[in-house]
Amino acid sequence: MKTRFFILLLIFMALPQITEAQCAMCRAVVESEVDGNTAEGINNGIVYLMAIPYILVGGLFYFVYRKLRN
Repeated sequence: MKTRFFILLLIFMALPQITEAQCAMCRAVVESEVDGNTAEGINNGIVYLMAIPYILVGGLFYFVYRKLRN
């Protein structure tokens, strides 16, 4: 049990360094654009990626609630 916790802790500590590199790359692309179309596209992609899991989990909870209510 302790080794699993330790491994998960190491993974969570290592992931921010990986994701920070991607954020810097995205920022460089957005700053280099003059008209802002790229920034709008990136923002739309972030919203799309954020919304799908919430919709799926909400739908799952709705069906479980409906099933338990009957």
